[in-house]
Amino acid sequence: MGEGEENVEDKKVMDISLKDLSKILEEFAQARDWEKHQSPRNLLLAMVGEVGELSEIFQWRGEVEKGLPNWENADKEHLGEELSDVLLYLIRLADICEIDLADAATKKIVKNAIKYPVASTH
Repeated sequence: MGEGEENVEDKKVMDISLKDLSKILEEFAQARDWEKHQSPRNLLLAMVGEVGELSEIFQWRGEVEKGLPNWENADKEHLGEELSDVLLYLIRLADICEIDLADAATKKIVKNAIKYPVASTH
């Protein structure tokens, strides 16, 4: 671990913000001199590759029940890893593009609420 880097594996983080994850990813990339390779295009293509890996997990399972009750723990762990890969690339891509992802997502939820109002039962 580089100076100032926390060992994230040593603790289970229950609640972490997108900004915290962004900072961790930025420090991770800087410590490895990866920033020169992390263009928006490269990050997007890497994320698409991870979405493909995520899709493979579900490819031949058909529909699955909410909560994945019939899945082995190892399968759920693998799913969590692939979901995390997609999330981390998305956060890094937003950061490199100088998009506040939390703000953009919040605004999108508001737009969707207006576009798709709750149906009146009266």
